Amino acid sequence: MSHHPHPHPLAGQTVTLHDGSDFHIEDWNDRVFDGTSWMFMQGHPASLAYATRAALAGLPLDNEVVYGKVGPYDELVHVEEFPGGAA
Repeated sequence: MSHHPHPHPLAGQTVTLHDGSDFHIEDWNDRVFDGTSWMFMQGHPASLAYATRAALAGLPLDNEVVYGKVGPYDELVHVEEFPGGAA
């Protein structure tokens, strides 16, 4: 079961992240992957990249993580990385 029962409020929209990249939001990560937290998506390239970035950036280790695309690439982004801090 998903941690987030409702779609992310910005699902389907594109936001510009702090690093200047355009991020097209699909939905909360746990909703996209049938209730699976990014922390348990072993071997998934986007979750591995996110885990590394989160550790280096000191992001919270929680499930306030959104799945989407930067260009053609899968990306996970914590809501604190959105402009304004959280969405």
